[in-house]
Amino acid sequence: MFSLWKKAAGAVTAPFLGALVLSAGFLAFVAWDQSHWWRVKEDYSFGWLVPVFVGFVVYDRWPKITAAAAACAAPASPRAAGWQKWLLRLALGGTLTCGVLLFLLGSFYRAGAGTSQPGTLAITLGAIGILLPLLLLNAPEPGPGAAAKAGLGDDARVRLTALFVFPVVVWLVSAPMVSAVESQLNLFLLRKVVTVVAFVFDTLGLAIEQQGNVLVLPNGSVGVEDACSGIRSLTGCLFAGSFLAAVFLDRLWQKVALVGAAMIFAFLTNLLRSLFLTGWAYRYGSRAIEGTVHDAAGYAVLGLTVVGLLCLLPVFNLRLSLREEPAARSET
Repeated sequence: MFSLWKKAAGAVTAPFLGALVLSAGFLAFVAWDQSHWWRVKEDYSFGWLVPVFVGFVVYDRWPKITAAAAACAAPASPRAAGWQKWLLRLALGGTLTCGVLLFLLGSFYRAGAGTSQPGTLAITLGAIGILLPLLLLNAPEPGPGAAAKAGLGDDARVRLTALFVFPVVVWLVSAPMVSAVESQLNLFLLRKVVTVVAFVFDTLGLAIEQQGNVLVLPNGSVGVEDACSGIRSLTGCLFAGSFLAAVFLDRLWQKVALVGAAMIFAFLTNLLRSLFLTGWAYRYGSRAIEGTVHDAAGYAVLGLTVVGLLCLLPVFNLRLSLREEPAARSET
């Protein structure tokens, strides 16, 4: 670890290293604040993995980070120019101002009212709004000579900061949503699951009746609770998809597609889980799905989603290699 830090000190400037240390302090506070919800809400128990995975991503990307920092400090390092320069400044100023206000609001709210979902969400959003501009503003300055004019996406500082998007933004996934939003999302997913299960059984000619969130079977009834809505698997799979995208994929569209696939997989696998449990209750009685069967089906949802995402990774990389191969041949 000391050798890694020594190598970093020789590759990046002191202001940027200071920004990294300050960012680590902010994220430590965010983790401490969120840890309350990781303990009391099972939907967010995966949050204990977030600090570990964030540390791994930073360690894995360290060669890219040092290379990007060196590119920022190189002579004639590219910088955004013209209207894109002013757009970047406006975005930085607005994001930093909103981040500071949200972080202070959440911190004061926590100090006065204790832990609360709105307070934790405000602290997390505020930290995100502070850290990304902080890293960009403290990126190494270009070497001797005027900086090269470039577009916003080619700005060396933007490229350096982009490497920290996952380590900073992923904390929003592990932060609890505001109660009203979480309740509405739970209700929406719950209705979809119950409606689809009732439709499938009715299509198969199996006697079933839907009464709100309760499915009435010939030998009993199955109540679909909030825990079965799929929000737990949705948040967990969203985190898993974000982590896999950050580690194994490079293109932005690939990362977005994998995260979207994670959300779709989470809904579909949870739907399969509900169909399985309802079918099991249909055959063996409603009490037969309690305990081991119910828990095993829940873990299977996460397992199937992760396997599905792992199977998608070679597909994305294969498409990328097939596109790049003709270009490489044309250059030779």
